[in-house]
Amino acid sequence: MPQIPEKIHELTVGQLSARSGAAVSALHFYEAKGLISSRRTGGNQRRYGRDTLRRVAFVRAAQRVGIPLATIRDALAELPEERTPTREDWARLSEKWRSELDERIRQLNRLRDHLTDCIGCGCLSLENCVLSNPDDVFGERLTGSRLLAEGR
Repeated sequence: MPQIPEKIHELTVGQLSARSGAAVSALHFYEAKGLISSRRTGGNQRRYGRDTLRRVAFVRAAQRVGIPLATIRDALAELPEERTPTREDWARLSEKWRSELDERIRQLNRLRDHLTDCIGCGCLSLENCVLSNPDDVFGERLTGSRLLAEGR
């Protein structure tokens, strides 16, 4: 990983990509989504503050655990500009995501536990399918093709 001398306070998109491990296209996407920001030089080239390295690391870590970009953007908006997220920032912001992640884990465990039941069963039954209709929650409201039409 290339080192950037301490005296350099701004990074080119190539330097940011090399140091963060994120593709240049990903960095442009992050910027378009408001996750990171840059200033433009007189030649219209992007320059990123060194704190952007930590912000990119924060974004990538949150993405790896399945946090949507909009949620990440909202979390980063709570931080002052020109400041890198700290360990305390990560702990505070990630605590808000804990219940959402716990629910995803429950859903994934259920999927894993019932996946072999569905392979090749061919039931196509919303009444009986443990994945499409867990605990027959739709049976309480309606039945048959009306359910499919409602989802459109």
